Amino acid sequence: MTETTGTFVVTHAESESAVVRDVETAQVHTLASNPGLEVHDVLEATVAPDPPLEVTWQVVEVDDRRSIDLVDSDLEPTQLEKELAADADIGDLIQEERAGTGEIHVFRVPEDEVEAAAQDVLDDEETVARAARLEAVRVEVRRSPEDGVLSVRYLPD
Repeated sequence: MTETTGTFVVTHAESESAVVRDVETAQVHTLASNPGLEVHDVLEATVAPDPPLEVTWQVVEVDDRRSIDLVDSDLEPTQLEKELAADADIGDLIQEERAGTGEIHVFRVPEDEVEAAAQDVLDDEETVARAARLEAVRVEVRRSPEDGVLSVRYLPD
């Protein structure tokens, strides 16, 4: 095994160890120690096998570190997001780039499943990994149960 450089999201953290996942390859690395990491932290870093057994990894260099805030917003999707969803079928995903950086994902879901869908997005490890890939630091989930619209906003700040 050799060292790996990439963007990693912390999926599990304890005082003695942590688990990070490469957001591009989905490869998981168990760290032999925890250098102060918390779940949902994102690292632009290099990890290497931890000697002598090389069954765990260590962080050898950190170029950048940030946290991803997951926000269960009480706001409704914007008018634009509702318009994007209006022509979509249930289950469709519409991706819209934001001005600047980030993305907005809009879903049509059955009206009685909007709350569960919002919770699924907030609980999904891939939501944080996608935010890391998009260089977002905040993920805001908005919903409109009466319209069957769920929006996920990946925001740079």
